Amino acid sequence: MRIAEFFAAYPVFSLDDAVRVLEPPRGRPGAVERLKHHLKTGRLRLVTKGVYAVVPAGETIDRFRPDPFLVAHAVRSDAIFSHHSALDLLGAAHSIWHQYTLYTAQRRRPLLLDGTTVRFLDHPRLFKPEPVLHLGTRKIERLGKLLEATGPERTLLDGFRRLDLVGGLEELVNSAAGFPILDLDLIEELLHVYRTANLWAAAGWFLEQYRKTFYVSSEILARMAAHRPRSPQYLERNRRGGVLAQRWNLILPRIAMEPGETDEP
Repeated sequence: MRIAEFFAAYPVFSLDDAVRVLEPPRGRPGAVERLKHHLKTGRLRLVTKGVYAVVPAGETIDRFRPDPFLVAHAVRSDAIFSHHSALDLLGAAHSIWHQYTLYTAQRRRPLLLDGTTVRFLDHPRLFKPEPVLHLGTRKIERLGKLLEATGPERTLLDGFRRLDLVGGLEELVNSAAGFPILDLDLIEELLHVYRTANLWAAAGWFLEQYRKTFYVSSEILARMAAHRPRSPQYLERNRRGGVLAQRWNLILPRIAMEPGETDEP
């Protein structure tokens, strides 16, 4: 592939990508030399060690901001975008969030990128085995690149597990309420993998609030309630105060229990 074709197909790429696709005569050293030339001419920007972004025609390096999703994927090609990043890719995010998160088999320190932070997370322990590693994920197109992200069902549950990574409970609920559809069987399957009573309760509480939107039957809610904590538990461990959702034995922030745009009469 010619270098111009490569830049068009890979607006953000790693050195490994360049070696694999361009197949330069001297391998990795040859690729480094070619890329150095384009760095000097301003055609490329070095984003972080081993990762480059193509500067669009008419842009200057100091004003150009590469897409954080493409950068994160170039850093870790096995990326599964999660939490608020997944909400964003799914088109459901209620607010702008300047933190990007992804699961990867190879953690690294956070990457600071033009006022945003990219965080590389371990896969949840119970999701590390290959049969369930990709359970509840989907491929989403982003600027011509197919990226993997957690789907609506897993994003909802992962958001309840780590509200700090999704912008808080209000952001999660407002965003998830906008999903066009939820696969309720998949939610139960994911909950059986996580095996966490608080998570069963949180998911049940949410689905009860939006039971008409997502066609949630009383039977499903009853099954979920059977897995709730035996005694009242805080949704957020380090938080005090709030209101008890009695059916779910879950103590939620007061704002979550105030009347809002839910399906409940």
